[in-house]
Amino acid sequence: MPKRGEYKDRLSVGDPSDPLGMGRAFLDFFAWLKVMNYSEGTLITYDRNLRYFIAWCETRGLMRPAEITQAILERYQRTVSQIVKPNTGQTIAFISQMHYLVPVRQFFRWLAKSHKILFNPAAELELPRKERRLPKAVLSAGEAEQVMNQVNMAYPMGLRDRAILETFYSTGIRRMELMNLSLYDLDFDRGTVMIRQGKGKRDRVIPIGERALAWIQKYRNDLRPSLIVGSDEGVLFLTKQGEAMTPNLLSHMVRLCVDGAGLGKRGSCHIFRHTMATLMLEHGADVRFVQEMLGHADLSTTQIYTRVSIVKLKEVHTQTHPSAHLARVKAQEE
Repeated sequence: MPKRGEYKDRLSVGDPSDPLGMGRAFLDFFAWLKVMNYSEGTLITYDRNLRYFIAWCETRGLMRPAEITQAILERYQRTVSQIVKPNTGQTIAFISQMHYLVPVRQFFRWLAKSHKILFNPAAELELPRKERRLPKAVLSAGEAEQVMNQVNMAYPMGLRDRAILETFYSTGIRRMELMNLSLYDLDFDRGTVMIRQGKGKRDRVIPIGERALAWIQKYRNDLRPSLIVGSDEGVLFLTKQGEAMTPNLLSHMVRLCVDGAGLGKRGSCHIFRHTMATLMLEHGADVRFVQEMLGHADLSTTQIYTRVSIVKLKEVHTQTHPSAHLARVKAQEE
């Protein structure tokens, strides 16, 4: 089983012994990314998608960065736009296309700045416009309770699973952020949790509700000691084998609970992130506080939830639109 960031079938990057070749440039570029302290997630994405680009170049006899022109990059962009998802048969979304193209643009920008090529062929490469799509599914407060009640408390790991769902619901943290939580990140007296090295390697301290803390404390006291194998490294949520949770394991567990609630809504860990943000806004939270909770660097990313939170708009519509009340419509007809 490959570790995170490793692949069973990693694509070749060419001959690294050629000082002017793609392979040498690839290795030097990644050495620079690490010096510049890019996050592990970014390195994984860049590694996978630059390898895809270099393999595409090699099949066309393009072995050196200096051979790449803007026209070639535009051809590659058209190729990316036609990539089909194997599970649906549909072409990949624009955001996925961005993931293929941004590393390539950054790669050539670095090559030009490092004077390894005479000019940057990607300087005029236009990326697809970023879509601001609404979340596919958001739970109401009642639906969130239904999902959490799907946890089988008779199951030995039920206590852990309920504590995980409560944490997601209370804080809206990302899947990787929950996986990286340690025992010492929780402050039970202040009711806060420290998120270390979140997206963009940014730390933040956010509140967590009393109910979530109560479930975490019960899990920590009653179940977690029996899961520890060897020395205790302090990871909060553990598997039956005493290891940190994996992304797939977390998603599978949450998805089973969402599906089991029979709400007709699909989702896993991120559905609680959407739900937390939407419910806080609906109950009067300022969007900047929600931004801090979610760890968004840009407020515009958070503002998408203001388009989902329509309680206030619904109230105004009900009060002012002639057809909002059935009784009012019938009275007009009479």
